[in-house]
Amino acid sequence: MDDVETDSAGLAADAECPISLEQLVWADVIFVMEKVHRGKLSHRFGRHLNGKKVICLDIPDNYDFMQPELVALLERKVSPHLRAQAR
Repeated sequence: MDDVETDSAGLAADAECPISLEQLVWADVIFVMEKVHRGKLSHRFGRHLNGKKVICLDIPDNYDFMQPELVALLERKVSPHLRAQAR
């Protein structure tokens, strides 16, 4: 979608790009892959999530970066939320 800006980060200690408070402040909507990720996000940044929409996609976090199957799942599961946000 042309009018959507995205960023990506991880919650694991060894994440290549760990999530930052600045990213959370910047985001209008936050997507997580699994429910456990939502819990970790809330535990670490709970007070900064007030008013933020956090959506769990229920996608197992066992795909490689940009794996075609993952990209297809993300497109299918994220698109309806972005369309709703744009309204």
